[in-house]
Amino acid sequence: MSEIKTILSKNKQKSTYGDDAETVPLKVLIIEDFKLTRVGLRCALNSNKDITVIAECDNALTGLEMVTKYRPDVVLMDLGLPDMNGIEASIKVKEIMPETKIIALTSHDREEEVIAALASGANGYCLKDIDPVKLADVVRDVANGVCWIDPQVAQIALNAFPKPENTNLLPSKSGAIGRVPLTERECEVLKHLVMGKSNTEIAKELIVSVHTAKAHVCSILQKMCVNDRVQAAVKAVREGLV
Repeated sequence: MSEIKTILSKNKQKSTYGDDAETVPLKVLIIEDFKLTRVGLRCALNSNKDITVIAECDNALTGLEMVTKYRPDVVLMDLGLPDMNGIEASIKVKEIMPETKIIALTSHDREEEVIAALASGANGYCLKDIDPVKLADVVRDVANGVCWIDPQVAQIALNAFPKPENTNLLPSKSGAIGRVPLTERECEVLKHLVMGKSNTEIAKELIVSVHTAKAHVCSILQKMCVNDRVQAAVKAVREGLV
């Protein structure tokens, strides 16, 4: 029988917006077949007052049941599961609970797995050697609607797609990319976006406010006719825009 461990937490964290207000911690479900990895992920995330691991399991089928039962805010999904792979499971999670965010976890850097993961509908893509502090930040960002790609994953995707022979698709001196009229600054932001950087990291790199960085990202998504950062990154890589 598969090992299933459920940890329910009712602790609440006081909000910084008022002494009487309370904020419910983000609920995380871990679906990972290696016990040691699950323990590490659980301990790393539960060390944050605003995050709690509500349940964990070692296979996708049980994980899908837990998604329905516990309605997690975020699912950490191992891609290499024994019964049903994490890519197929991610698609089913989105069918069952569209509002639940998914962070795909993998220890592999195979191009075919990376590309399949990018198409699975997950909201974040991390290699398992990610720093625990960074993972907590990614959980928060993804829960708040940010799509996050590990820089190593972005580079693998970048290498997987050859540059197009049609140079009309490449950035011009004016900053326009093909039929997508990006400004020079938006081209810079797109490059950072492809590398998986958050709005905060982009703002720091370009020495602008987070609000300005977010505005640039929103403009890029609109001009590229995509719904989120992941789609923008994949399109940029596939069409050789960066």
